[in-house]
Parts: sequence; structure tokens; C-alpha cells
Amino acid sequence: MESNRTVNWKHSILYLAFIYAILYFLHTNLLLDGHPIHIKKWPHLPLRFRHDGTFKILQVADMHFGAGLITRCRDVLPSQFPYCSDLNTTRFLKTMIQLENPDFVAFTGDNIFGPSTSDAAESLLKAFSPVMESGVPWAAILGNHDQESTMTRQELMYFLSLMDYSLSLTNPPSEDIDGFGNYDLSVYGAPGSHLANTSVLNLFFLDSGDRETVEGVRTYGWIKESQLHWLCSVSQGHQGQNQAAETRPVDPAPALAFFHIPIPEVRHLYYQKIVGQFREGVACSMVNSGVLNTLVSIKDVKAVFIGHDHNNDFCGNLEGIWFCYGGGFGYHGYGRAGLPRRGRVILAELGKGDKDWTGVERITTWKRLDDENLSKIDEQVLWESLPTR
Repeated sequence: MESNRTVNWKHSILYLAFIYAILYFLHTNLLLDGHPIHIKKWPHLPLRFRHDGTFKILQVADMHFGAGLITRCRDVLPSQFPYCSDLNTTRFLKTMIQLENPDFVAFTGDNIFGPSTSDAAESLLKAFSPVMESGVPWAAILGNHDQESTMTRQELMYFLSLMDYSLSLTNPPSEDIDGFGNYDLSVYGAPGSHLANTSVLNLFFLDSGDRETVEGVRTYGWIKESQLHWLCSVSQGHQGQNQAAETRPVDPAPALAFFHIPIPEVRHLYYQKIVGQFREGVACSMVNSGVLNTLVSIKDVKAVFIGHDHNNDFCGNLEGIWFCYGGGFGYHGYGRAGLPRRGRVILAELGKGDKDWTGVERITTWKRLDDENLSKIDEQVLWESLPTR
């Protein structure tokens, strides 16, 4: 007779095979109104640094995707125009993912250009197809044009959250908060390190809105008080968790923030030293809601990544925090003829202790141009940790 252990082992294998068969059937055969139901594909979680101590983010700002092949490019050279369409944006995104091999892709708004599509869902699926096909984890926030088609901002964020490999969220659960697309993601330490189960880099995403009217005057949206209150609460929570993981006082784990519309203080960078080009005026809200003061007070945000003004691609420092434009990525968005579209890359690197990886030691950034050489420009260090005494 077979032993109980052998019988139990066989039963376990049969049970797992049965569960797999059910999941496979649901994924391939279940229909709704004659259409197969798609089960969302999830990335490997949690987000974490690689074995070599690096974590790379690709920022994609202002794709302005329309309807695909039939949507023409804007502001390109006459020699480009006859064959230029949304597919140029698709090709550029595929190329950037293949070239830079990011661990995560952050889309910072105006992902689609609402007036150029009669079906927002179809446009989203086409616009994000390269990142979904790659299997790279990604997340998105909204700009001021995404909702100008067939879906509201809430519907857009919910749809984005359901797409393959997306980590986007409509909003934090059980939070009374303005906007849609306010959430945070944690990046954990390298596998096998003593920080493998600790968040060593935090990513904050905020909805900067679209258009509003203030005292009869139309202006761009802004980040509201409820969002800043939520940001402070989340930041304090992360800092408390990191302190609990260490036996001695530690500095807060660094954080990066992503939103679409720049804050008013970015205008001041016109008179300061910057890395990159200040090519157009800063289109921001007439309302200053205190975002910069909040970011300074919580102490963990080292850099903010924005979009909206396509021709600007600079980084400038405001009160110790870098504000960096992604630069216009999409070919249906406005630009300047002869000025290549571009994307921004952010690289975080862990420090190396005597025997183990430590916390984040350095954050650098650069841009890639969609030219014949995929030129890498304006590499700079955004932040370095101070050596411990």
C-alpha cells in the first residue's frame, strides 16, 4: 500500500492541476456578450531594486495619443509629415523601453488627446500597448486633455488601473480626497539584502487637475489641500516604518513625486541655473496652493517630475527639491519643427556596505532624444545621500 505521504502528494498535484485548468479555461473560453473576458496581467511585485543595486524609471510626458494611424503629427518638418502619425509615438515608446530597459514606466499626463479620439478606451489601449506588451510595471496620472473625449477623469483612472501590468490607482481606499489618481508606490531593497522587505524609495502620484474657474477667470487646475494632507500622512507613515526597521536614527527614505501641471514657483527657474532648456512660458494655475512648502516640510521628496509644457525639458532646483520636465514625448502634441521628441530616464542606485546593499545613495537623470542616434543628453545628479558618521 502507498504511504499517506505519497497519497497526499499526489492529491496536491491533482488539486493544483485542477485549479490551473479552471484558470486557463476562464482566461481563454469565458465569454461576455460574445467577447472573451480578459484577466488582468500583473507584474512581479513588490517593486524592488535589482541585484546590482539599481532601479530605473522611464518618464513619458504628454504622449497626446489620438486614434492611431489616422492621427497626424504636429510641428514636425515638412519632410516628416507625409508619413508621421501616432505610430511614431508608439515606435518611440517601444524603442525607449528596449534601449533603457526600465524597471518601471511613469506616464505623467496628457496620455491621450481627447479631442482627437471618439473612443477614449480604444485610444488608451493603443497608447499603452508598447508598455503592456513589454511586461514592465507602469503607472499613470492624468493631464488636462485626457478627459476631453468619452470618459470622465474617474472613469479614465479606473480603466487605467485595470490595464495589464498597471499599478495605477483611482485613489487611496477610504480617503476623502480631491481629484482622481492620487496614490503612492513603494520600491523595496535588493533581493537578499537586509532591506529586502523595507521600502527604500517611495513614489508619489498626484492629480493636478485640468481646468477651473476662479472668480470668473479660467485657469489650470492645481493640487488641493486634501491631497497635500494625504501626502503628508503617507510620507509620515513611510518615515515611521523606516525608522522602525533600523536600530538607530535614520534619514527618511528618499521619495520622488509625479504630477502633470507645474506649480507657479517653476517660473522662478527662468532666472536660475538649470540643466536643459527653458523654451516656453510655464503654463500653471493662478492659484498657489502651497505644494512647494508642503514638499519642503515633509523632507523626503528629492525631485518632482512634471509635463504639460512640451518644449521645456529642464531640471531646476527650488528650495532643495529638483523640478524636472519630461519634455514632449508624443508626436500629436505640439512642439517645434526640428526639435526631437524626448523622454526622461531616472536612475536610483543603492549604496554598498561592507557586506550588503544599504539605502539609496544616488539619484541621477538624463534624457533621450528621438533622433537618429537616440542621443543621451543632460545627465546630472539630482540627489546624493550624506555619508554617515
